[in-house]
Amino acid sequence: MGEARDIALIGFGAIGRALAADLGRDPGYRLAVLTRHAADLPPDLRALPDVDALIAARPALAVEAAGQGAVAGYGPALLEAGISLVVASTGALADTPLLARLMRAAEAGGARLIVPAGAIGGLDYLAAVAGVEGARVRYTSRKPPAAWSEELRALGHDPSRLGAPVVIFEGSAAEAARRYPRNLNAGLAVALAASGALAGVEVVADPEALGNTHEIEVESAAGTASLRFANRPSPGNPKTSAVTALSLAQAVRRHFAPLVI
Repeated sequence: MGEARDIALIGFGAIGRALAADLGRDPGYRLAVLTRHAADLPPDLRALPDVDALIAARPALAVEAAGQGAVAGYGPALLEAGISLVVASTGALADTPLLARLMRAAEAGGARLIVPAGAIGGLDYLAAVAGVEGARVRYTSRKPPAAWSEELRALGHDPSRLGAPVVIFEGSAAEAARRYPRNLNAGLAVALAASGALAGVEVVADPEALGNTHEIEVESAAGTASLRFANRPSPGNPKTSAVTALSLAQAVRRHFAPLVI
């Protein structure tokens, strides 16, 4: 590796496969995957057996798509080695000591920790108004009952017979991310962008939801905003939006683009 557009993927599940397929259509990118299961990879992808091999390969950028544990397990070493990292499992950043460790590693290595938009948009707006005195942001996640089958059963509901919305959780984004590490990455992204302006997070199983829906309400002296994103679930994982992999691919392209929007 070593050329300007060599990319290392961490994880090859539903998101990793979709991302590889997207970037693989562009001959300007060469992809390698950190995995212990090299036999599962398509022949055009190079397998990296461990983080030392990834660092030795010196990719221009690494993309995590393997879960919160991978952020903690690989992130500090990559950033300290000067390899910028796009984090799909944003919920891992709810761990304040880990976030501080990642930031120190990025500063030491001259790298960047990149939080993509993921399943939502409008993060630039949230960041812009977060410092306005009195600004308040609320985030609601609505997903079909199939995405919350286990949680609904624990509450005494039959997911297949749910007749009305059920609130699964209400509280802070950090707690939501800790409780539901595969479901609430978007809420943590909102929290990071909105900073102290985030007033709360609500998680709802809704039989009327046609996809994974994210609702953001903003009130500030600069104005008001209502943002709603209704995403189709990933074919490989109903708890993840299909647009997540598209967002990661866009984050990669933005890293190299001469014009950044």
